[in-house]
Amino acid sequence: MKYDLKKIMLNAWKNYRRYSISFAEALHRAWLSAKAEEINAERIKRSKEAADVTEDTNTWVGWKKLGYEVIHGSKALFGCSLIWGSKGDGASYNASFFGRSQVQAVG
Repeated sequence: MKYDLKKIMLNAWKNYRRYSISFAEALHRAWLSAKAEEINAERIKRSKEAADVTEDTNTWVGWKKLGYEVIHGSKALFGCSLIWGSKGDGASYNASFFGRSQVQAVG
């Protein structure tokens, strides 16, 4: 797999400033995140197929970054365990995914 080195370095600088850690640790975390992206994409794909969901999906935060909000009371269509590399430990967390039909534009 080919990695986007510019994106990794930008992520490393962001981690360095945000967490007040050494740059070596920030770079380590950025590489963990980059390597986890492919694994996370595959986990999301498998979970989405298992739940028989065909519409566009994203997490609550993902929709918010795109300018949408999840409609109050909506239940997640599916969830899966993802790797979070930015903390440096490669720990997993459970993410819930909502469909395009469950969000509305903000404002």
